Amino acid sequence: MMECHNCESRQRQFYCENCIRAHLRDFRLQIQHAAVDRDEQVRKATAAIDTITDSRIRRADLLMGQERLDELNEGLANLRRENDRARQRLRDLRENLATRRRTLSQAKLLPPAPLDPLITREVTQLNARADTIARARSGLVSELVEVFNIVEVGGRPPIGGKAGTKGEWTIGDLVLPVPGDIRRYPPDHINAVITHTLHFIGLLTFYLGIRLPFEITWTGGKLGVGQPWIRSIKGSESGSWAKWTSKHCLHVSASSPVPATDTPPEPAQLISDSYIETHPLPNPSSSFTTAYAMLLYNVCYLTHTQGVEVPLSQAGDVLSNLWSVCCSAELGRRSHQTYPLLPPPTPPSFPLDFAQLLQATAATPASRPRPARPRTAGINKNRSQIPEEDEWDLLDDDDEGVAEFP
Repeated sequence: MMECHNCESRQRQFYCENCIRAHLRDFRLQIQHAAVDRDEQVRKATAAIDTITDSRIRRADLLMGQERLDELNEGLANLRRENDRARQRLRDLRENLATRRRTLSQAKLLPPAPLDPLITREVTQLNARADTIARARSGLVSELVEVFNIVEVGGRPPIGGKAGTKGEWTIGDLVLPVPGDIRRYPPDHINAVITHTLHFIGLLTFYLGIRLPFEITWTGGKLGVGQPWIRSIKGSESGSWAKWTSKHCLHVSASSPVPATDTPPEPAQLISDSYIETHPLPNPSSSFTTAYAMLLYNVCYLTHTQGVEVPLSQAGDVLSNLWSVCCSAELGRRSHQTYPLLPPPTPPSFPLDFAQLLQATAATPASRPRPARPRTAGINKNRSQIPEEDEWDLLDDDDEGVAEFP
């Protein structure tokens, strides 16, 4: 700073270019010296910080490890306490079981105590009511057999040491043939006799209170209207029938021949013909064979519920088996709806397997000679077949129109 000689005011000092250059050079030298000192201090500080950081990381890792160890020790202590409680509970259960066994052994040695009179009276009344219901059911079944006129024609009992012969069973004066003889009858005969049989089985199961493994539906929505279809209901794996959930037609179309069952279907054909509902409808022949086997299985299970066991070799005699049911001494005593209750279809005590029955039905069994029968029984084979309406040739598979019995 300098003073003005005129006004004596302090003014900024002016420098020449050389002085400014000298001052800038000195300033740069000072800055360079300070920068070196600064870098040295930064290096020392960085080294110190790195040393402190490594130490902090090691201390942090050690602290985390210690916390994890404490958690594991606490979890181990909890597991030990739980194990101790489980051991104590196990000891208590063993002591309780041993006490019950001793009590049961002592109870077996004691004489039986008399029943409570009230309980005895209730059991007696329940048994009497069950007998009354069974007799009522037997009467209804007897009238049902008379209405449908289920009889055996052409048979002969054993006389004088000679073996008897079996005849043909009819329902409503129509012969229901065994699977190997179905091809001998016209389609309208087969359809009519199957309709009668389905009606009879439906009423019979309604009177007896029995649920069958396979249910019948009709395309017309009512019994006997349209075509009957059959499928399995929900059930257990016993008997291997519950997986056959797709519908199969129990109707033979007049435009197609009656199914011939000379060769059994291949396993792949059976699987593709049954399991998946979204597959195209099977052709009438293969579907009818499977459907007829389902009908036979229903009849065999019905006989089992009424105390009649049917072997696999006699499963095709539908009307004969139904007659055995109607004549059973246990008729009407067991039901799904009344006491004593039946288990859901089919219990393990029912030995028949549906796959075996289907193979036996698909293979041609040995058919017996047809005895001569009067012209009034059955349908005259010489008369021309009645052509069916167009709607009977349509094989529509829908879930609507389930015919129910009252």
